Amino acid sequence: MAFRLFTPILAGATLRERIIACIGATVGIALTGAISGLVLGSGSHVPLLVAPMGASAVLLFAVPASPLAQPWSIIGGNTISALVGVVVAHFLHESVLAMGVAVSLAIAAMSFTRCLHPPGGAVALTAVVGGQAIIGAGFLFPFVPVALNSIVLVALGYGFHKLSRRTYPHVAVAAPKNSHGTIDRPAQERIGFRPEDIDAALGTLEETFDIDRNDLERLLRQVELQAMVRTHRTLLCQDIMSRDVISVDEHAGADQARHLLLDHNIRTLPVVDSEARLVGAVGLRELARVADAVKSVTKPAATASASAPAMGLLPVLTDGRSHAVVIVDDNRHILGLITQTDLLAATARAQTSDRLLAEAVA
Repeated sequence: MAFRLFTPILAGATLRERIIACIGATVGIALTGAISGLVLGSGSHVPLLVAPMGASAVLLFAVPASPLAQPWSIIGGNTISALVGVVVAHFLHESVLAMGVAVSLAIAAMSFTRCLHPPGGAVALTAVVGGQAIIGAGFLFPFVPVALNSIVLVALGYGFHKLSRRTYPHVAVAAPKNSHGTIDRPAQERIGFRPEDIDAALGTLEETFDIDRNDLERLLRQVELQAMVRTHRTLLCQDIMSRDVISVDEHAGADQARHLLLDHNIRTLPVVDSEARLVGAVGLRELARVADAVKSVTKPAATASASAPAMGLLPVLTDGRSHAVVIVDDNRHILGLITQTDLLAATARAQTSDRLLAEAVA
């Protein structure tokens, strides 16, 4: 408890991520200064690199998914704030008042132009109290070196994140869509909270969080799913899977596969090779206009191990495309099959058991 204030507050901040951030900041700041020096020359009439770029580098390399670290936030936020600072310094000659006004107007300008970037406040302050070199640069200062520094830093950040296999600029994952072409919400979003619930919660808390609105919804849905998996983790795939699985050889004809699907009233037919190993699956959709061997239309099959938590199959069986998950061993031999109906029945049974237990305790 004594060291609680020193506990990192960034979620998902691992040692590996911090090392990558340190390397990125080293490369980014050094090269930004070097490139700006090549463009501006070696004179002292204007600084090659403004100090707030260090803060921009922290956001760019340490939290690249933050809305405050995106390209427009860095370039627009720094440049607009510098322009605001120069204008304020031009009209207000009382330094103490000018410093406060410059920072406050920079926040307002960045907010209206949707490029809020914390280092922008430091850039506005620098424009007011930065010394003779900045005063001498006048209205050139927001563009050279501030905009130049920002553009170079973002370009270097983009390249660095590309090489380190991190996504930048950050793009929020699109919400799942109904795969049936109707206006209904996807099955996995018809239960639990809704987007309007998130908006209501944010309004109640009256706080601003450094996370994209869509990312927040995706995070909460994953938390909800993990809580359900944890609650029912004792229910394993081997507990609810069908073991007498109907399958077809990959060299069988399409007619044979269609007959198996219809005769057994199933929607997913696992396809196996000559050694009885799973190679994929087919359904009536794939077989509708095919007369060749099943192999020509086989699609990848969703799979899981027998010891995996059954509730962990929820994302797959509610994606609107998959109707069953094939349970396989390490050699991809089929052990069983779990359909949407199997999981629904297991979920209903678990909920009934929980309710009866709660009533008994009460």
